Amino acid sequence: MSRLLTRRRLVTAGLATAAGASGLGAAIHFAGRYGLIPPDRAGVIGVGETLTYSAQRLLTSGQSLAREFKKSDISKVAPVNGLPPDDETYRRWLTNGFDGWRLTVDGLVARPLSFSLDELKHLPAESHITLHACEEGWSYIAEWTGVRLSSVLDMVQPRPEARYLVFVPFANVNQNTGILRVLWDSIDMADALHPQTLLAHGMNGEELLPGHGAPVRLRVARQLGYKNTKYLSRIIVTDSMDNFGKRMGSRAAEGGNAWYGGI
Repeated sequence: MSRLLTRRRLVTAGLATAAGASGLGAAIHFAGRYGLIPPDRAGVIGVGETLTYSAQRLLTSGQSLAREFKKSDISKVAPVNGLPPDDETYRRWLTNGFDGWRLTVDGLVARPLSFSLDELKHLPAESHITLHACEEGWSYIAEWTGVRLSSVLDMVQPRPEARYLVFVPFANVNQNTGILRVLWDSIDMADALHPQTLLAHGMNGEELLPGHGAPVRLRVARQLGYKNTKYLSRIIVTDSMDNFGKRMGSRAAEGGNAWYGGI
C-alpha cells in the first residue's frame, strides 16, 4: 500500500507541476501517460474535465467510501426525476412484474451472461444508505439494496484490456421533442469495482418502483445522480467509447454535462 501511495503522490505532483509550470497541454499529456483521460476530453471544457478526473483518481483511493447514513436519516420524500420508459416491451414487463425481463452483460468478457430479476435477487445482496446527490435539487437519502456490480463482473470475467462499462436502459420519449432516446451512460472500472456500486433492485426496504428505475438500476454512490442509470436492459464491457454515440461516454456528456460526476 505504501508503494501505491508513493506512486500516487509522484504522479499527482507531476500532474500539478505540469499544469503550473508548462501549461495545460503538458498536464494533459502527463494524464494521458497514466491512462487518466476521460471520454469527454475534447474542446476547452474537456481540458477541465481531464484535470478533474485525473486529480480525483490520483488523490483518492480506489476504495474510498461515500458517506453512509443511519435509517433515521432516510428522506421522507424521494423525488422522481423523469417518467418511466415508453418502450412497448418495458410497458409489457411492467404489467407482469418483469417476468421475462433479462439483463444482458457482454462485450469484452470471457463469459457473456444474462440474468432474470429473480436470478439477480438470489445473488448475495447488501444494502447501503447513501445520498443521491443531484445538482438540480433532486437530492435525497435512501437505502439501496442489490448485488455488487463487482460480483457480477467476477461471473462474466472481463478481459484485461477492459476499461469501461456502458449501461443501456430502455428507450424513452423526450417530452419536449417527442423523439425516442436512449439515455445510456458509462463508468470506468474503478467505480465498477467499488464496494458501494450496486445493481439495485430494492429501495428503502421495498421493491424498486418504476419511477426510481425498476426493475434494476445502477447505484454508484460516489457520483452524481444522473450517473445512476435507471431501467437497465444491458451492460457492455468495453475498452473504448469509440463505438458509442459521439464517443463522449454518455448521452449526458453529449448534452453538456460532465462524463465524470464524482462527488
